[in-house]
Amino acid sequence: AGQGCRAVSTSWCPVGAAFDAKQQQQLRGSAASGETGLFGVPELSSPEGFQEAQDKALQESEQLVQEACSTPPGPETVMIFDQLSDGLCRVADLADFVKIAHPDFAFREAAEEACRNIGTVVEKLNTDVELCQSLRRLLADEIVMSSLDPETRRVAELFMFDFEISGIHLDEEKRKKAVNLNVRILDLCNEFLTGTHLPNKIDKHVLPEHIRYNFTAEGNYLQVAGLHADCPDDLVREAAYKIFLYPNAEQLSRLEELLASRNSLAQLVGYDTFAHRALQGTMAKNPETVRQFLEKLSDQLSKRTQKDFEMMTKMKMKLNPQNSKLMPWDHPYYSGVLRAERYNIDPGLYCPFFSLGACMEGLNSLFSQLLGISLYAEQTQRGEVWSEDVRKLAVVHETEGLLGYIYCDFFQRPDKPHQDCHFTVRGGRLRENGGYQLPVVVLMLSLPHSTRGAPTLLSPGMMENLFHEMGHAMHSMLGRTRYQHVTGTRCPTDFAEVPSILMEYFANDYRVVNQFARHYKTGQPLPKNMVSRLCESKKVCAAADMQLQVFYAALDQIYHGKHPLKKSTTEILKETQEKFYGLPYVPNTAWQLRFSHLVGYGAKYYSYLMSRAVASMVWKQCFAQDPFDRAMGERYRREMLAHGGGKEPILMVQGMLQKSPSVEDFVDALVSDLDHDFETFIMDS
Repeated sequence: AGQGCRAVSTSWCPVGAAFDAKQQQQLRGSAASGETGLFGVPELSSPEGFQEAQDKALQESEQLVQEACSTPPGPETVMIFDQLSDGLCRVADLADFVKIAHPDFAFREAAEEACRNIGTVVEKLNTDVELCQSLRRLLADEIVMSSLDPETRRVAELFMFDFEISGIHLDEEKRKKAVNLNVRILDLCNEFLTGTHLPNKIDKHVLPEHIRYNFTAEGNYLQVAGLHADCPDDLVREAAYKIFLYPNAEQLSRLEELLASRNSLAQLVGYDTFAHRALQGTMAKNPETVRQFLEKLSDQLSKRTQKDFEMMTKMKMKLNPQNSKLMPWDHPYYSGVLRAERYNIDPGLYCPFFSLGACMEGLNSLFSQLLGISLYAEQTQRGEVWSEDVRKLAVVHETEGLLGYIYCDFFQRPDKPHQDCHFTVRGGRLRENGGYQLPVVVLMLSLPHSTRGAPTLLSPGMMENLFHEMGHAMHSMLGRTRYQHVTGTRCPTDFAEVPSILMEYFANDYRVVNQFARHYKTGQPLPKNMVSRLCESKKVCAAADMQLQVFYAALDQIYHGKHPLKKSTTEILKETQEKFYGLPYVPNTAWQLRFSHLVGYGAKYYSYLMSRAVASMVWKQCFAQDPFDRAMGERYRREMLAHGGGKEPILMVQGMLQKSPSVEDFVDALVSDLDHDFETFIMDS
């Protein structure tokens, strides 16, 4: 890791060029320089290799468990636990990505199996009494504990937290119950997630003939697979809303069982509610703070939201005088119409300025100025990537050398999930020999391929998503912790989104965009007023959009709060919608059965809003004046990125802002982002 750039840069090329067609040929053509397996793991040259990798990891883990149990209390104990975690995560994290993204079904199936098997082992280890005792001895030894540095202490406590939430402190019967509940919850999560995407069917004769073509026909039935939120026909949106959200009895009972099981598990291991358990160690710390945050934010938004709804109602009256009452299926559509009418931001006008190569050069230039970091495309070996259009980027610091690798899986392909996300494939950590294990991550997007006449062109939304995901990647590269258990983005959910959302502020700043946005044919820069209009258009109906997020977050908190729930999940939805949103509940619908975030973000949906509040404060206070300020970039790295999850999130925020923000500060930051920029108003007028 300490090598200088020149020593390792023979196979590198500039990052922007790596995404243009000619260079892609060159990178592919040179890939035969050797053969390996996925991500350079030799075993993974075939699906069967997963079994081999898994067996190796399990063998190592058995040795490490014995070592942990026989080592006297000291920093070595934490080191061994982290090695144990690293060995299992190196297989499980990689398999987590492969099972959803690999084009070959046999690879996906083998990865799925590996995930299940490693998951079972982790559950067993989390209830291994002897293993836990070795950690408990360390935590109980005040003299040794006081000699440990804060990061080692925190990692020891986090490992103990994993034991406790698995019920290690319970008697054997209750411990078994905890394991069984964990297994059941995992199954329910998978079943519920599948159910959130399943289409609903309806007899085609129920719908007027002139709108049937909007839905997929299947014999005498029509399949409704989504909300058709962008469709200009009010009747199509209404039909889609009422049919797609019609309650499914099986999905309803899955949700009820999932919420009840989560609550039982939390209470079994000593928490009042599942929310109390989920929020331990987060920035918010407890459900009371989250409730306060959401209620105060809702109060501050209410007048603005009302105004937004009035504007949408007027627009609906203008376009559809017979039926002007604003309904939930109208909000996304009419807010879009208002945006387009007021600011004329047709994505087609912007795309030619945002070629993928130019955007990557823009990111490279920004990171270079802020952090002294450059991105280079590196040749891959045969077998290392799962699709020939995947690019491997080396992340190189001007004095520290190679920091890690980012695999860019950017393009659409059949069977690839349509989601933009960041995966940790291997966490960084200090090795026993003193070297550093370099982090490896994947960024997955769904961009269109280049055509014969044009490179890959991004819409403004795609460009912002690219910046967002690259924020996660930089967190992974720069969260260079001693322990992989807290490396990079392995930190509390309400802090994990801060670096990625902060990058959206850079993506919307003209000074940053002006460095790279050039028309791919003429080289002409993107005019300043087009960037200003784009930014201002995002503020149209933004209060109502944020109010909707508050409603989802509040609903998530209630579902994971005190049990048994006072009412059915649908009655709670109706009440919460009336209190926190304002548009009426539609009888015989159950939106909560499509709320897929209840699985991955149970009791934590508020995280997105709280992370945005912190990112907004960091932007305004530290970067708004000069987005290329190197001293500020270094402070950002030192205070917020460098610790991964090895420091309490609120302490990292305090270090950056040099004050401790209150709930009111969070709310003010979010609300002040909704104010229009006076200069753009004048220019547009």
